[in-house]
Amino acid sequence: MKQNSLTNSEKEIMDLLWTTDRPLTASEIVSLSPDRTWKKSYIHLLINSLLEKQMIRIADFVRTEKNYARSFVATLSAADYAILQLTSQKNFSPESIPVLVSSLIDQIDDVQLIEKVEEVVRKKKEELK
Repeated sequence: MKQNSLTNSEKEIMDLLWTTDRPLTASEIVSLSPDRTWKKSYIHLLINSLLEKQMIRIADFVRTEKNYARSFVATLSAADYAILQLTSQKNFSPESIPVLVSSLIDQIDDVQLIEKVEEVVRKKKEELK
């Protein structure tokens, strides 16, 4: 990952790719973004920037009415991007993980999710032994 900070416009595109279950072409991204803050003529600049930052990749070439178009997918999940944002902060250290995890757990009100977190911790403990 070359650069992990996204502009607001890039984030809008990533949010769309994260919530769509298939690769999207540039024209599909434009048509599925009615509330976009960017001009539709900027889509190719935004896509090239996301490709350069390695946030998206070309998934396929799809036939359109007249020719072929590239389709794109995200290279990491929204959760992985959030973790990348946290861990790339200058003041981040492994010692801050318990505070972060505690804050995240405070957001949970589902026993099954708590059990999943416990299972992740248990597996990591076993892995480290």
